[in-house]
Amino acid sequence: MPALADLIPFAIAGIGAGLWLLWRGFGAYRTAGRIEGTSTSRIASIAAGEIRITGTVEPAEVALVSALQSRRCVYYRSRISETRGPGGGSEAFDEERAVGFVVNDGTGAIRVFPRGATFDVPERFDESETWTGTPPSGLELRSGPAYTAARPDREARIAALLTVRDPTAGGGSPARDGSVFGLDNVVAGLDAGRRARRYREALIETGDVVTILGRAVPFGTIDDPAHADLAVTDRLHPMVDAEIAATIAAARADGTLAPDAATAWGNAAIPGFGIGRPAAAPVLDPDADRPALAGAAAAAEAERTFTISPEALVVVASTEVPLLVSAGPPGVATARHEDRFLVGLLGATLAIASAIVLALGVAATLP
Repeated sequence: MPALADLIPFAIAGIGAGLWLLWRGFGAYRTAGRIEGTSTSRIASIAAGEIRITGTVEPAEVALVSALQSRRCVYYRSRISETRGPGGGSEAFDEERAVGFVVNDGTGAIRVFPRGATFDVPERFDESETWTGTPPSGLELRSGPAYTAARPDREARIAALLTVRDPTAGGGSPARDGSVFGLDNVVAGLDAGRRARRYREALIETGDVVTILGRAVPFGTIDDPAHADLAVTDRLHPMVDAEIAATIAAARADGTLAPDAATAWGNAAIPGFGIGRPAAAPVLDPDADRPALAGAAAAAEAERTFTISPEALVVVASTEVPLLVSAGPPGVATARHEDRFLVGLLGATLAIASAIVLALGVAATLP
């Protein structure tokens, strides 16, 4: 039986772990209270201000391709951890992305801008390599860009169906800029003492039910919609965009910021221009090939997809009202946070017991 003095390091670790669980539990308790304390608004009759809405997710203009399962989604958090030996390991990849999406509750639809949001989404994929190093079933590492069209056209769907993939290639491993490296290169770069890799991924896909707390504001009041429509976090390689934000603020202050997308981006702002089916006539060099304009139906669809009225209400994060996106209806989201609160109480018990052991251990070392 170890002496009490030998338990001092474990007691200190137990106090730290218990206090962290308690802190996390109280945060979950406050979030559960916030969800329960805000009534659900019908989107058709929503008013500006703090709101809670529940509905199914629909894509906006752009969708994501998840890093570990190559699933089309509007949000993912992907993590790859490596085990290098007994008690040793580290995160090899930890990335979280979100793009703007639409929530429909049956009475209407509203756009959500995810910048600054907190996502409460359980993991759907949690698998590890076998002891021989074989990748788990269901792992389909992204082999292309992280962003894709939200509604791919018929030709793109046909091309995807007809694409033949080598089942022995193992896909690719995602990089933080959306590019990929071959799986063989990733494996070769791992430590020789690596024992296994664990893959975890949380997703929000089209058709999923979500509960959202945030602030509804007119679209025209958002300073930088393009910036607000994307959220990217790479926890292993933090992205600092303060310089970009300062440049935009300075340009807005001195009046040099373009008033609209067409002025700033020219032809690139025309829906469909990048895929050869512009919804409006582009300005081109006289010698350039002129693409055929999209038909009336395609142009109308582009207008509905890419144009938001300045008076239309959208959901955003603000300093006064944090934006929370939780998977599931309110009752499910609340129960998930309450479970975390109970774990936090267990953490408090662990911290108290560890503190007693620490005191006894210290007393045992005194003369």
